[in-house]
Amino acid sequence: MPRHRAALPLTLAGVTALVLAGCTSAQGAPGGSDDDGLRIVTSTTVYADLAQQVVGETAAVEAVIDSAAVDPHDYEATARDGLAVRDADVVIMNGGGYDAFMDGLIESAGVEHVIAAVDFHHGSGDHEDGAEAEEHDHGHDHGHDHSFNEHVWYDPHTMIHLVEGIAAELADLAPETADAAEEGSAALISALEDLEARLNEITDDHAGDTVFFTEPVGGYFAAAAGLEDVTVDGFAEAVENGEGVAPAVLNDALKAIEGGEVAVLIANAHTGGSETDRVIAAAEDSDVPVVEFTETVPDGSDYVTWMTDNADALADALS
Repeated sequence: MPRHRAALPLTLAGVTALVLAGCTSAQGAPGGSDDDGLRIVTSTTVYADLAQQVVGETAAVEAVIDSAAVDPHDYEATARDGLAVRDADVVIMNGGGYDAFMDGLIESAGVEHVIAAVDFHHGSGDHEDGAEAEEHDHGHDHGHDHSFNEHVWYDPHTMIHLVEGIAAELADLAPETADAAEEGSAALISALEDLEARLNEITDDHAGDTVFFTEPVGGYFAAAAGLEDVTVDGFAEAVENGEGVAPAVLNDALKAIEGGEVAVLIANAHTGGSETDRVIAAAEDSDVPVVEFTETVPDGSDYVTWMTDNADALADALS
């Protein structure tokens, strides 16, 4: 049978490579080396890219995890990370237990201004401790809730609220950056709205098509594209938690895929195991397209381009 794994581009030439080039410790505040400028540290390149697009040249942005090859679930903070967070004026993280390595860094550094993306996620009745975006809650208790899908950066609408929150936080903290942040956030929000429109197009063409996840990373994204999640209960959760998938659960998953109940399989490129390999092989043998999503922004890309590539790969797989 033909193989249908939809590969996503990991590098992009030209201007997109410049966006994340500024998301390192080498990027200075206005002028490139002003130690008195605002410093932002994020947990991953996802939030570094979004923050950099908001602040432009008015602040330095650094990501603790700055490589697409690193899985944030397994990351252990270093002394260098501690120094970076200690010097930060603002820390941006995912929360929800996803980037738990940040909690100790923030506590040790005593950072006052902490922005957690999960606090901007609306519409999830399962997550009861998320604060409204307007409240700018700086509490650091974002323990892992297994009933909540913490991969909120795969929800473009949540990222719109987050971008608004970043701009508002910076306007309060450094009023001299407010105009630049407002301009940057407006441009980014426009691009995110275009991404939402692309997902609406997929919904128009494929609403009700079924999707199976090896791990919950793309859940919000697929839902925004109108897809119905038919993942067998217990499969994705076991993979995400690094546990073995129960034989009965694996058997049900293979039956669903081989029986034509699945239109597309979404695999997390950062997680795997024998059970994941088996369902991917079953999908390929059954002519079910496989799309791989990554946890972090591919090297050389930016958030909007990355998510647009994901949307295109998903649309191509379903067509």
